[in-house]
Amino acid sequence: MMEVRSLRYIVYCLAVAVCCNTASAETVKDLQKKQRQLQEEIEQTNKMLKQTKRDESATMNKLQLLNRNIKNQKILIRTLDNEITALNREMNQLSSTRDSLQVVLEDHKTEYAKMVRQSHYAQLQQSPLLFLLSSDSFQQLVRRARYLQEFARFRQEQVRRIENTQAEIDTQNELLQANKTDKQNALSTRKREQENLKRDERKQQNMLTQLKSKEKNLSKQIQQKQKKVNELNKKIDDIVRKQAEKSSKTSLTKEQQLIAGGFEANKGRLPWPVEKGMISGHYGRQQHPVYSQVTIDNKGIYLQTVAGAKARSVYKGEVTSCFMVGGTYAVIIQHGNYRTVYSNLSKLSVKQGDKVETKQAIGTIFTDPDQDQKTELYFQIYQDRNILNPELWIAQ
Repeated sequence: MMEVRSLRYIVYCLAVAVCCNTASAETVKDLQKKQRQLQEEIEQTNKMLKQTKRDESATMNKLQLLNRNIKNQKILIRTLDNEITALNREMNQLSSTRDSLQVVLEDHKTEYAKMVRQSHYAQLQQSPLLFLLSSDSFQQLVRRARYLQEFARFRQEQVRRIENTQAEIDTQNELLQANKTDKQNALSTRKREQENLKRDERKQQNMLTQLKSKEKNLSKQIQQKQKKVNELNKKIDDIVRKQAEKSSKTSLTKEQQLIAGGFEANKGRLPWPVEKGMISGHYGRQQHPVYSQVTIDNKGIYLQTVAGAKARSVYKGEVTSCFMVGGTYAVIIQHGNYRTVYSNLSKLSVKQGDKVETKQAIGTIFTDPDQDQKTELYFQIYQDRNILNPELWIAQ
């Protein structure tokens, strides 16, 4: 009876331990993955900051990059807090499971010791052959032989249970030690990021003060830039309209229909038109982040990246236009009745009529010396003549 209770107890403990550890480990794993992604984004933004003009003067580009860093640092600190909480919870579960297993192990050892101490079993171990030969009949000899076999199996099973329980305790101890290390790493990272956050927030306030003092001049520059963007949007819109009108006169080929269907099916999952970067300008009409009296109207999104980065096609298709506006190039790629537009390129890797694949490089993004070395791609999506919000289409 004691054996049955012990076996049930260990099975119950192990089942609870596996469930608890699996659920908790998945939570910690997800948090650690998010932590790595945020750290990569912060590293990327710091790299872009290093490529700005090497002076202390405040610029909109520096402020925008700094704002991005501060936002990610705050999210990272919250993520680390959640990870530390999850690790504490998991460590408590591991300790509880280990203690329960230790009780079970002691029970097994006690039962085993009791068994080998019994004189009858001790005699069997010392002279099993004599035990057999002293049988009164053949039937008794057979029964004794079977008994010896059952006894040997029972003893082996007890030894196996002890070994398995000890192995599980060792595993719990290893997991507990790994969690302690992870927690210490998380605490160290959180402390470092809190220091970085305070430093960047001081820089942010200094930059805001400087930029506010230049508000009149900078507002004028922003309005001039918006005017150029409006001209670019008009030219792109005219080209797309003409292409869409021409396409409407003929039916899409089967290949074009398949491409359009695939493009549409991947809404929200299309790769970014840059390998690494951040959205520096969102789609639609919005207030300027620093100057409240200035309104921005984006017909696409801006993606800032590092100098020398390539623009890449978000889906397979055909290049229908390559043209220059204001000293930089723009490329239009057709995907059935959808079109993607890539503007602000300094050099092209494709030409009109080329068939391109998903993530294929189509040109080098322009690095603007007059905009604090900003490297920024302007990206748009059209369905026929209708302009769409690219943020709803690319993977987030």
